[in-house]
This record gives sequence, structure tokens and C-alpha cells, in this order.
Amino acid sequence: MSSILTNPSAITALQSLRATQHALANTQKEVSTGLKISSAADNASTWSIAETMKSDQGVLSTIGDSMTVSSSLLNIAQTAVTNAISVLNNIKSAVAQAAQPGADTAKIGTSLTGLSNQLKSIVASASFNGLNILDGSQSSFAFIASYTDGGGSTASALNTINLTATALIGGGGASPAVAAGSGILEAAQGTGATAATDFTNLSATDVASNAVITDSLTNADKAISDLTKYAAQIGATQTTVTGQAAFVKTLNEALTNGVSSLVDADMNEASTRLQALQTQQQLGVQSLSIANQNSQIILKLFQ
Repeated sequence: MSSILTNPSAITALQSLRATQHALANTQKEVSTGLKISSAADNASTWSIAETMKSDQGVLSTIGDSMTVSSSLLNIAQTAVTNAISVLNNIKSAVAQAAQPGADTAKIGTSLTGLSNQLKSIVASASFNGLNILDGSQSSFAFIASYTDGGGSTASALNTINLTATALIGGGGASPAVAAGSGILEAAQGTGATAATDFTNLSATDVASNAVITDSLTNADKAISDLTKYAAQIGATQTTVTGQAAFVKTLNEALTNGVSSLVDADMNEASTRLQALQTQQQLGVQSLSIANQNSQIILKLFQ
């Protein structure tokens, strides 16, 4: 039946054209944004998962930056301890020289005072980002290492790598955790020594007699032993931090790839689909035009 009020063919063609234009609009959005899912309206479940992963990725990126800072701090501390050991070896040599008959203890004392100042300078300069592991300003350090996302159902947590600080020289910082005068270099006393030696305040009195020289050497060996242990502790912590930083970086890259696989558009597929839909759109317009000519055919029947 032919009707001048209703044109079923045109309606069908129009519906097909609308569907094609809707698909074309979505494909053009993918091409322009590079995303197949850019909002919750596109796919609520996938979008929600991707947003959670992006949130975690941001935290991990920050943790990675923090671990770089932590590694630098530990590296500076380890270098400082190594230099302090080297200075103590020079102190031992100077003290041993004072035991030689006829040695000029006054000049040796002046040299020892200079080495003491060098030790204080090493500790004071071993600071990074306002932190110093060697000056007794803090008793421990907790370096951020990872993040656990509780998803709101359990408590989220920042996990740390901990280092118990050992002061080379106490009294650092506004509220020192280690009192002045009680650091490794300030109160070293080895087994057999009659008194402790303050290697940050040496003078000719520390080589005034053979007994004092023996104490100074004994205490220097004690300080070197303690510094070596502390350097090993710092080195082990730095190795852990470096390894964890590499893992966090790998995890961050995995999250990046995961988010990409969820929301990124396949541009090869999108471009092919775009061309096909553009062709369908042209054909749809042509089909609608043909369907609309039916009324003209009816008009000719009355001529």
C-alpha cells in the first residue's frame, strides 16, 4: 500500500541513518580523544577500574620520587662515614707518630686539631633535603617504600624501609635525639682503654704520654669498628631502597599499561571503522533520498 501520510521506506532509511551517525559520532570521539572509554557513561565498570588504577599510579609515582631522594640521602651518609673512617686512619697515623722519641707533639697536636675539625665538617655537611643521618638529630628514619590500597573497605597503608640512626656527633637539630658528647666520634672507648677519646676535639694532650697515645689508638680502632658497622647498615638499607625503587617503577609501568589496555582506543581499528561509517553515512543519505521520492511517484499517478 502506498500512502502520502506515511512513508515506511523513508522511516527505515532514517532510522538506519541515525544509527550510523551515532556510531560515527562515537568513533570520531575516539579518534579525537584517543580513548574508547573517556567517561563513566561509556562503560561504568571499566571506567571505575581504570580510575582506581590511575589513582594508585599517582601515589606510586610520588613514592618513586621519594625513594630517589631517600637513596641520595643514604648515599651521602655512606660517603660521609667512609670519609670519616679515612680521617680516623690519618688520626691514628699522627698519634702513632707522636710515640716516636723526639716527636714534636705540639705540631702533631695542631695536625690533630685540624683533623678533628675535618670530622665535624664531614658530619655537618652530610645533609640532604634538610635531613642528616649522622648528627643525632633523629633516632630513626622511615623511608616510604610502597602503598597498599584498601579500596575503602580496609585501611590503606604506606609501607616503609626503616633505618636506626647512629650519631657520629650528637646534639644535631633543634630537638636532638642524641645528646651532644655521646656520638661515636665523641665518646669512643675501646676495651682496655682507661678513658674515652673525643675525636672531635683533639689536641696535643691526646698524645702527651705513651699511656694516652695507647688509649687514643685503642679508641680510634673502636670508632673505626663502629663506623664500619654503621656504614654497612646504611649500605644495606640503600640496597633495599634501590631495589624497591626499581620494583615500584616496574609496577607503575604495569599500571600504565593496564590503564591503557582498558581505556585507550585502537587507532588502527578506529580509523578503519571511521572510513566504513562515513561510507555508510553517504549510502544512508542516498537511501533516504530514494525513499523520499516515493511521494513523487504517487503524484504522477494523478497526472
